[in-house]
Amino acid sequence: MLTMKKTLVVMAAGIGSRYKGFKQIDSVGPDGEFIIDYSVYDAIRAGFNKVIFIIRRDIELEFKATIDKRIAGNIEIVYSFQELNDLPKQIEINPERTKPWGTVQAILTCSKLIDSPFAVINADDFYGKDSYRKLSQFLDTALLDKSIYCMVGFKISSTLSEYGGVTRGICKSGENNMLESIVETSGISYKEGQIYFEDLAGNKEELIGDTLVSMNMWGFTPTIFGLLEEEFQIFLQSYAKDLKQELVIPAAVNSLITKGKILIKVLSTSSDWFGITYRNDRDEVKTRIRRLIQAGEYPNNLWKGCYGTGIA
Repeated sequence: MLTMKKTLVVMAAGIGSRYKGFKQIDSVGPDGEFIIDYSVYDAIRAGFNKVIFIIRRDIELEFKATIDKRIAGNIEIVYSFQELNDLPKQIEINPERTKPWGTVQAILTCSKLIDSPFAVINADDFYGKDSYRKLSQFLDTALLDKSIYCMVGFKISSTLSEYGGVTRGICKSGENNMLESIVETSGISYKEGQIYFEDLAGNKEELIGDTLVSMNMWGFTPTIFGLLEEEFQIFLQSYAKDLKQELVIPAAVNSLITKGKILIKVLSTSSDWFGITYRNDRDEVKTRIRRLIQAGEYPNNLWKGCYGTGIA
């Protein structure tokens, strides 16, 4: 079976308020690699041949001087920019708002750059090579005229931070591993060996360790853009004047599932997720990457000798 052209979309425009810095371009590998380096490396090995980085204008020069320089010659690179005012012309926003509108707006910036199946990931999440392989295999069979997409799922117990609460898309899947619902949930953390989150009333609710969550690793086709545009328009009707509300992918996906407009296949993976939410998470990420290098999963210098030659 011939593989299709596949694009990796990397969402790297986040402000990183809890991290207090640009964690997208913070080194974690032995030769100064970012998590993004390992993501692109794994994606190339899995058959992706184009990467789109969604970034902000204020980090463009530094981004291109580092990650772009390292991966050039191995994969086609395109940039898309998420801007606060990149909205439908008829929308008037609060002039005091300073932050963009969330991950749905981010993806929509790529709508004119993609004409084939594509994956979406966070820049600061390490998903592992098997996750990209499973995602690539699904996209190779994706039908461009159908609204059938996929999501790589992870157990919540392996996605938490020791240093504070996190936000995760809590999932419920049904027959044939089809996603039935996904709820973006904040304030998830360990307490006395148990996993809890606070509901809207401030009550603590317990979660079991194998609860399925989304870490924003999605597989789509271009048919998703029109559907997300509709959801974004609906969102803006209510929140255009708000200073902080965002429309995130899990919320839009859940709405589209509820309306019967899309199907999402949940893919399992043998890879472990890890990532950076708080600054103290960085040391753990560096340790885990070092272990993977020692196990032979990655070379010590990720890109040495790869320029223009591809990756085995």
